[in-house]
Amino acid sequence: MKFYNTMTREKEEFTPRDGSTVKIYSCGPTVYSYAHIGNMRTYIFMDELRRALKRNGYTLLHAMNITDVGHLTSDGDSGEDKMSKAAKEQKKSPYEIAAHYTEVFLRDIDSLNIDRPELIPHATDNIPEMIEFVQGLWDKGFAYETSDGIYYDISKFPEYGKLSRLNLDEQQAGARVEVNEEKRHPADFAVWKKAPKEHIMQWPSPWGMGYPGWHIECSAMGLKYLGEYIDIHTGGVDHIPVHHENEIAQSCGYLGHEAVHVWMHGEFMNVDGGKMSKSLKNCYTLAELKEKGYSPLDFRYFCLNAHYHQKLNFTFEGMDSAKKSLSNLRAAVKKHKGGEGEVNERMLAAFKNRFDEAVNDDLNIPKALGILWELAKVKTPSDAVYRLILDFDTITALDLDKEPEPEAVKEPEIDPVLDAEVKEQIALRAQAKKEKNYVEADRIRKALADCGILLIDTPQGTTWKLAD
Repeated sequence: MKFYNTMTREKEEFTPRDGSTVKIYSCGPTVYSYAHIGNMRTYIFMDELRRALKRNGYTLLHAMNITDVGHLTSDGDSGEDKMSKAAKEQKKSPYEIAAHYTEVFLRDIDSLNIDRPELIPHATDNIPEMIEFVQGLWDKGFAYETSDGIYYDISKFPEYGKLSRLNLDEQQAGARVEVNEEKRHPADFAVWKKAPKEHIMQWPSPWGMGYPGWHIECSAMGLKYLGEYIDIHTGGVDHIPVHHENEIAQSCGYLGHEAVHVWMHGEFMNVDGGKMSKSLKNCYTLAELKEKGYSPLDFRYFCLNAHYHQKLNFTFEGMDSAKKSLSNLRAAVKKHKGGEGEVNERMLAAFKNRFDEAVNDDLNIPKALGILWELAKVKTPSDAVYRLILDFDTITALDLDKEPEPEAVKEPEIDPVLDAEVKEQIALRAQAKKEKNYVEADRIRKALADCGILLIDTPQGTTWKLAD
């Protein structure tokens, strides 16, 4: 298996430290509100990783934290704790807030066929371990005290910034963190915050009443549940420059060595070509998609069509296409169930090898899904094909044995001669664009459009489809 390691910026052969059990840590949700579909894309990526490792015979020990304290409204260690803020707004206790949104989150990932990690610890259940971790940093000289908390001194860790390639010499205070005159460096971060008397969530510590910094949670719980060495750490790309950079500094300072072997990150999901933002009211939840007639697995299918470290643009047109395609795929699969036709065993073995190669090549699920489609389109109805498709579905997790939607339409067959001719025109158009002959490129596009053939330009290249 090969995975892209964010730390090295290279695709690497993967071998777990003990050879059979893979230890994984995934950054889980902060349970102060509903998780949106951008969050869910990251957990679908996490699930594909789990399924791929299991398919290769590995045993998993996987921890995903539930952050129910310590995540402030600013990465710069300022603002309110998100749990306390939500509790005030909703007039409930932080524990009631956490219990409700944790339940909703787990229900959501179940509906997406996301395989739950073996361990799902809550931050509030591990405060003693966090205090012990902070004390260890203090004893080793990595931490210092200010009026509002205990901070990690990044000057004691010369490698700080190596994951995100940050250039701290060029970084200005206030650019990514709030200005705090007591901090020795603008990028120093809180590992323990001192709490005012009115703060809802606080615990006794050697530095007075307070609560953990967000970043310390993952380092402490990773150590407690997985030990000093973690094979793979996952999260979203938004975690790279702050949260995961700080995790690395903490863990290396405390342990004296790297804790994580491979860092893997899922890319952002945009909405209609722009950023997902609460102010723009485009942070959709699974519940909102259901209200619009889409199933959770329609959304999963939508996500599987893009590689996990490529940006994915969410549109409702895209969801319409995903819903239709998933239903058509199930219809194509159904025709093979119980089929008595004979198929070449070598052909089936070749399909399986191609599928596994795609999955094991840094989770190239879009390619694997394309291979699954090829198999489903085998003309001879065969139960052997059906069984192999269900084997593939242990990776895609799309419930392909379910009935298709009643309104499903047959996937159009592509004439291979037409396909070859169109691809030739696409190549000529690409050459024209390379030579900056945009008039010729536009002419080719228009000529194809006049014949009912639409070109679709994507970052991966140009594809085509027949006009509706």
